[in-house]
Amino acid sequence: MLVGTVDGMLTAPVIRGWYLSLIRPLGTPPNWLFGPVWSVLYVMIAVAAWLVWRQPFHRRALRLWGWQLLLNALWTPLFFNLHMLGAALVEVLLLIGLEVLTLLAFRRRATLAAILMLPYLLWTCYAAYLNAGFWWLNRGQG
Repeated sequence: MLVGTVDGMLTAPVIRGWYLSLIRPLGTPPNWLFGPVWSVLYVMIAVAAWLVWRQPFHRRALRLWGWQLLLNALWTPLFFNLHMLGAALVEVLLLIGLEVLTLLAFRRRATLAAILMLPYLLWTCYAAYLNAGFWWLNRGQG
């Protein structure tokens, strides 16, 4: 939840300025939707990590979880604060790879944990599509 809170604080001022000036890809949701969706996803991935933490031999799986959470936290400043849409796209693709590895490691420890990670993975894939669209449609700006 801390990652979501800090990222939200970093994003809020930028949403009202630079972000509104961008050409949006098809399927971009309204801005108000991101907060509730990410809040639910952060709770789900926290519960997933807790379920895995309760299992024996959980260290590798939780290490992957920590690395993917770090990449998740870094995406927001790359995209919104530094306006580095291409770098953010590369970063989110790496994040997806780590999420897949985390989900697979979680599945070996607790099936429910893997199921809880799946919506997060799907939303991140959607975010990658949006990131790619923003990068492509706005590559001449800045």
